[in-house]
Amino acid sequence: MEKINYSAKVKQALSDESPIVALESTVITHGLPMPKNLEVAQAMEDSVVSSGAIPATIGVLDGEIHIGLEPDELERLASSKSAVKISRRDIAGALLKKLDGGTTVSGTMTLAEMAGLKIFATGGIGGIHRGNLTDVSADLPSLARIPVMVVCSGAKSILDLPATREYLETVGVPVIGYQTNEFPAFYSKESGLKVDFKLDSPVEIAKFAKLHWELGLGSAILVTVPVPDEFAILASEMNGFIDQALEEMEHLGIKGAASTPFLLSKVSELTGEKSMRSNIALLKNNARVAGEIAVEYYR
Repeated sequence: MEKINYSAKVKQALSDESPIVALESTVITHGLPMPKNLEVAQAMEDSVVSSGAIPATIGVLDGEIHIGLEPDELERLASSKSAVKISRRDIAGALLKKLDGGTTVSGTMTLAEMAGLKIFATGGIGGIHRGNLTDVSADLPSLARIPVMVVCSGAKSILDLPATREYLETVGVPVIGYQTNEFPAFYSKESGLKVDFKLDSPVEIAKFAKLHWELGLGSAILVTVPVPDEFAILASEMNGFIDQALEEMEHLGIKGAASTPFLLSKVSELTGEKSMRSNIALLKNNARVAGEIAVEYYR
């Protein structure tokens, strides 16, 4: 496809059949403030490299898909004031209008599959919003249909986690707990919800993925990794902050695509940036774990 550009390192890795980890870019464009966003994007790439794999941060620049961003391109996206959020449905429009944009989980999964990448690391997936079961993130149906492994810390805890977990079960997406029996709640290690299988090593997870896809089971595989202990926040503590943020969001009349950025920003403010530190820690940790899985999968 003419509109796909590969970074030099990703192009070489594809040629050599070396392990590659896809990384999303909405965390750069919409998830964190400048310059923290660029620092975290670089740290995630470094985490993948430290595990022996090649990072491929995915984004759109001037209406062209980039699989792996060069350092100057990463910096440009991080400092952009006009970058849009690109979900699966927005890809063709962003290309047609020659936009700059950060890809969401569903957008990154779509482009990763297009480029032949199988392992993808992110912070947390989208899901079903609290108080509105009809507000379903595009991430969920994408997980049902795109055969890419998504390494994350569960779903964002501002969401309705039981409803999100139920949706994943309904559409047949296997939820793997990396060294845990419990579905992580993003900032928190505990949610009260179970995973489908607990697997304790990158080797086991790589073998599971091979089997799942060789059997023709065409869904994604969701690998959930708890936030590192020293950055974990108790779910009981987080729920109070989330309830307060939801109340303010309703009072201000914020809806739709603006909901998640508002809630994440408000929760960070209410926790004295404790939640932001937790978010950054889990992003880097997930990138490292994804790299370790990719090394075993490509072996």
